[in-house]
Amino acid sequence: MDTTEFRRRGKEMVDLIAGYLENIEQRTVYPNVEPGYLRSLIPEEAPEEPDTYEDVVKDIERVIMPGVTHWHSPYFYAYFPTANSFPAMLADMLSGAIGCIGFSWAASPACTELETVMMDWLGKMLKLPEDFIAGTHGQGGGVIQGTASEATLVALLAARCRAVRMILASDPQRPETGITSKLVAYSSDQAHCSVERAGMIAEVRMKKIPTDQSDKYAVQGETLRRMIHEDKAAGLIPFYFCATLGTTPSCAFDHITELGPICNAEKIWMHIDAAYAGSSFICPEFRPLLNGIEFADSFNFNPHKWLLVNFDCSTMWVKKRSDLIGAFKMDPLYLKHDHQESGMITDYRHWQIPLGRRFRSLKMWFVFRMYGLKGLQDYIRKHVELAKEFESLVRADQRFEISADVVLGLVCFRLKGSNEVNETLLKRINNGRKIHLVPCLLSGQFVLRFALCARTTESRHIREAWRLITQLADEVMQELPH
Repeated sequence: MDTTEFRRRGKEMVDLIAGYLENIEQRTVYPNVEPGYLRSLIPEEAPEEPDTYEDVVKDIERVIMPGVTHWHSPYFYAYFPTANSFPAMLADMLSGAIGCIGFSWAASPACTELETVMMDWLGKMLKLPEDFIAGTHGQGGGVIQGTASEATLVALLAARCRAVRMILASDPQRPETGITSKLVAYSSDQAHCSVERAGMIAEVRMKKIPTDQSDKYAVQGETLRRMIHEDKAAGLIPFYFCATLGTTPSCAFDHITELGPICNAEKIWMHIDAAYAGSSFICPEFRPLLNGIEFADSFNFNPHKWLLVNFDCSTMWVKKRSDLIGAFKMDPLYLKHDHQESGMITDYRHWQIPLGRRFRSLKMWFVFRMYGLKGLQDYIRKHVELAKEFESLVRADQRFEISADVVLGLVCFRLKGSNEVNETLLKRINNGRKIHLVPCLLSGQFVLRFALCARTTESRHIREAWRLITQLADEVMQELPH
């Protein structure tokens, strides 16, 4: 493909993408295929001679689309949203064309510098304390990770490194293995499974702090304090706590104004995972949910969930960048450059697990400029309003109950009755493939999660989804033994 053909095909692909998104609600939201469906549709080996572009494009509908779950359909209500906007897609095209691997400032200065500035822009939108903003006298700054799972692991590894160094500073003769074997980290029993996985990868024990429906599934300061006291008495070394703002099951918020001072007093690294909810903090009415951020050592959320920046873009800030760099810094000769010791630049390879990195900040730059803060706030508020509308529909039907506070764009609800009847209802919903939901377990109860996901979701989609749910609930209830 030469430049002339690329121009033509590029325009055709933009038309294909625009048509796909424009008509997405006419597609079945969840695929009706069996595992292994795709292998029989394509040859066993790559072609010896090149195929034509027309043949490749023809196979998109024949091979790919039958197995696609349409996350951007206004009938998709599962998991949490994944962001999608035209400015971000255009920026991703440019990023792919530039194709730099921005592991250091020298590898592509614009890639590094735009990321630093975009992280400051976003930090200011969130009204983060100056300690987290790079363009200040503070010692912190921001970095784009691939996912919140990576950010949690990076924070955990940095915390482990800091804890070991602090102990060795006061007791240089102590063997390092004798320290790491006694380290203990904490998270909520509502935290994402990636937090537990980070503990497995880092080889540190991770204890889950129990939560309760009466406390809205939030970690309480007194519970954390008690567990720390018990573990220290048993000879363990508490060093890391992952607080969650907007848990995956029910969008619960840990009480970081209580938890932060405890962590600071005990020299425990507090990381805040706000993967989904963090985007909402750009709205003044939701910013109080972030109160207590001043006690955190690191903070992360995903603009690629709810801030119209396509995957991947997970933003992480640290209060003290030397804590991250101290854990990950490697400087082989082939990566060194003239400016690295100047103190004027950032080499982001020291802030993450991979070496290579894409020019992801272009997506932020395009989206922030073309939507503006007001446009982004309007988008968040619209989803919250739609969630409240769905909540009111649920509450108006006496057969159903709301299982957790509706704070943002997630509604947790269920039929009053057994777990089995709710499992049957969800199975009917998803087997129909008109809308798509996933469940969670809250206090032993099987609960349906209704998450506002697509950028194009309107009130009519919500009401249509509710009509379908109530219709299927009628069928399920009629089948129950009387």
